[in-house]
Amino acid sequence: MNRTTAFIAAGALGLTFSGTLMAADAYITLASTTSTENSGLFDAILPTFTEETGIDVRVVAVGTGQAFEIGRRGDADSLLVHDTAGEELFVADGYATERINVMYNDFVIVGPGDDPAGISDSETVIDAMQRIAESKSPFASRGDDSGTNRAELRLWEDAGVTPQGEWYRELGSGMGPTLNTAAGMDAYTFTDRATWVAFDNPQDLTLLFEGDESLFNQYGSLLLSAKRHPHLKHDLAAQWHEWLVSEQGQQAIADFEVDGQQLFFPNAE
Repeated sequence: MNRTTAFIAAGALGLTFSGTLMAADAYITLASTTSTENSGLFDAILPTFTEETGIDVRVVAVGTGQAFEIGRRGDADSLLVHDTAGEELFVADGYATERINVMYNDFVIVGPGDDPAGISDSETVIDAMQRIAESKSPFASRGDDSGTNRAELRLWEDAGVTPQGEWYRELGSGMGPTLNTAAGMDAYTFTDRATWVAFDNPQDLTLLFEGDESLFNQYGSLLLSAKRHPHLKHDLAAQWHEWLVSEQGQQAIADFEVDGQQLFFPNAE
């Protein structure tokens, strides 16, 4: 091999190596909720996104409060969470430059089939919460500062109840483990519908209350601040952020079902 041929070969090898490094770097870290992970949503929609863009999404599934903290530290490129008030504050504090609605579903209350607190007869979710507290029926709370936990605590406050005592168990767990604990102790719990539908160990638990407008559960995507954290993969994260509200992304969300039931409803604005 002469020197010219060797130079060309070395250059080609360098380009190939560089391309491999670029391809390996084409991923983002997404901090999102346990409900989106446990329901199977990401397993359904991420392959479509990756196929269309070449970007891999590595999900860190935590409570919404923990996702905010990860975002504040600059340890994730993007957030998909469900606490609108917290998301708006996250933007106001300068950690994100944009928040967009992506999809919604609702919360429900599940509990033992014999319904000792009689919440299935409640006309409102506030009445249901008050009945659980007044009867001191066992209640398993996530207790993890997740979006679901924040929504639950707001409802206790609206009901004029300070949940405490032996009947109220704060677990510090994700939604799946909380449902498992509730099933094991015949307790009520507050859950997003998607995780409940995908839950495969209900034992005697059954859905007892649903439908109140206060149980609306909105999910939002946050575009993190390049000024605050310039090291993040903002270009790649922006593609994910924009894909979620694109026609393709919204259709992928709408198409996701478990046992023939749609679990998330796109509502990009």
